[in-house]
Amino acid sequence: MDLILWIIAVVLVIGGIVSLVRGQILWGIVLIVVGLLVGPGGVSVFS
Repeated sequence: MDLILWIIAVVLVIGGIVSLVRGQILWGIVLIVVGLLVGPGGVSVFS
């Protein structure tokens, strides 16, 4: 389960960075924050 959460978090953060580069600032910040919350290193929503 931790591996799946880690992969989801990485995908969300990368998507957030891509959104920031494309100029979608708000959406990028939301994706990065959600990615950090979901990831095992952060405050996981599922634990």
